Amino acid sequence: MLKKVNHYAKRIKEGRLKEVIAQLKWIYRYARSHKFAIGIYTLLGLSGTVVSLLGSLVSRDLVDIITGHNTGALLTTFCLMIGTTLGGTFIGQASSYISTKVGMTVDNEIKASLFDDIMNVEWESLSKYRSGELVARWNGDASRISSGILNMIPNLVIYIFRFFSSLILVIRYDASFAIFALAGIPISLFISRSSMRRMQKNNMGTLKVSTELSAFNQETFANVQTVKAFDMLSLYSKRLRVLQKEYLNVQLKYQKAEILNAIIMTFVSMLVSYSAQGWGIYKVWSGAITYGTMTMFITLSTTLSSTVNSLLGLFPTAIGIANSSKRLMDLTNLPKEDYGNRDEVKAFFEKHKDEGVGLSIRDVTYAYPKSDIVFEKVFAEAHPHEVVAFVGPSGEGKTTMLRFLLSIIRAQNGEGFICAGDGTPENGGECMKLSASARQLFAYVPQGNTMFSGTIASNMRNVKEDATDEEIIEALKLACAWRFVEKLPNGINSEIMERGGGFSEGQSQRLSIARALLRKSPILLLDEATSALDIATEREVLKNIMCDNYPRTCIVTTHRPSVLNICSRVYSISDKKCTIMDKDAIEKMISDF
Repeated sequence: MLKKVNHYAKRIKEGRLKEVIAQLKWIYRYARSHKFAIGIYTLLGLSGTVVSLLGSLVSRDLVDIITGHNTGALLTTFCLMIGTTLGGTFIGQASSYISTKVGMTVDNEIKASLFDDIMNVEWESLSKYRSGELVARWNGDASRISSGILNMIPNLVIYIFRFFSSLILVIRYDASFAIFALAGIPISLFISRSSMRRMQKNNMGTLKVSTELSAFNQETFANVQTVKAFDMLSLYSKRLRVLQKEYLNVQLKYQKAEILNAIIMTFVSMLVSYSAQGWGIYKVWSGAITYGTMTMFITLSTTLSSTVNSLLGLFPTAIGIANSSKRLMDLTNLPKEDYGNRDEVKAFFEKHKDEGVGLSIRDVTYAYPKSDIVFEKVFAEAHPHEVVAFVGPSGEGKTTMLRFLLSIIRAQNGEGFICAGDGTPENGGECMKLSASARQLFAYVPQGNTMFSGTIASNMRNVKEDATDEEIIEALKLACAWRFVEKLPNGINSEIMERGGGFSEGQSQRLSIARALLRKSPILLLDEATSALDIATEREVLKNIMCDNYPRTCIVTTHRPSVLNICSRVYSISDKKCTIMDKDAIEKMISDF
């Protein structure tokens, strides 16, 4: 006994109790808005229990009438029997309907809330997880919790009520039957206690392997072109089967524990039921009870035993909910981005939209977690109507610089600012610190294909929902995309497949640039966004951006120096330094290319 006390005391010191309390609070946060639905579901379950108990009493009277132990009205009792049966059926179907409706509603709301929570997590923290793993947790774990919220507490209340109401009814007519009904409880508790720990471990293992399998499938389908290009079909097919086998083994291990538990529980139930039947037969032979009362006792004894098993059966559900909540809390407890000054940023833009918004970087140093410094002590600026370039070898930090400007990452030292017009913090210009809220002022064209499945028009309206066809066409013209879009049979209503399928890389890049221009953001970031264009088209796109009357600040990253002589300033990022290039250095870079 002392050993067990020390064990639980140690678990509490290790923080297990705090962890459980935190999980319960986290689940309650999602459950509290559905208290009414949970209450209705619980009341229907309790009503079903009452109807079932009434049915047992009516059944007893009906048997006694048929066997001659009771001279009551057969027709009335028979009608009551039909009524309780129909009532139980109606309540059961109503509970099922409400359970389905509310369950889907709760599931959707929890997933929507979790989606928002996860999307607001800082990128550096979230990027540690594979996209397939995020989808598996968001989909599978969230559904497990929503199902648990709707069923766990109501069923706990219903089963407890069913147990004690049945027990009271048994004791009222013959307390000796309660002994048989309660005899199996200690055995069931002992068996459940010994299997819970194994089931919890196996359940977490199942979730882990399931997540790995989901992540593998998503990544494979997303990169099917690469798999085919390198003739890796057999390799990935083999990897899939290895994961499937691992998942099967873990699932079967968990299933074996459940099956063993179920077999023992069934054996205990049978033992209780047959003992109650034997005792009932003896009571009837001795004339202590009627046949109808014996039938009622046997039914209630079975109800008591099955209810105990149902209560114990909630433990695996609770384990699943606890494991799922822990996995989701790992995500939702990650550091969140701060959007607290969105209104201030919007007001800043409205005040200065005619003169435009520039950028100022002051003494910025950044290093990825557990990695070397990417760049340090960076000073740079860009103003409206300028095209500013960041150049340098691959992997030196050009994309990282754009992530800093977008506040996707946070520097270890220094600050970045959005500034009114040509202002900077040094010359007294009105400035605001960069933050997640400032992203509303940016349009960003990242590396790679970022088009979504749908039409060209729907892709454009992702960034401006009320955009007219004329506005879309104008943006396409600025990006030199209209020349091929207008030749399509359906024009801007032509379909784009997933990941820009159906268009060349260069066409997809121009569509992405057009989408960014349509947003009319005061700051435009192009990350190798013209790498698939020929030099003439690349220069034309950038000239169109510069000649546009809109006071836009444009920053480009590029490996190719062919457009540098039309840039206002060029910064070189190399060897952890960011330095401004003079005209001679730019000319030399162009001639050496």
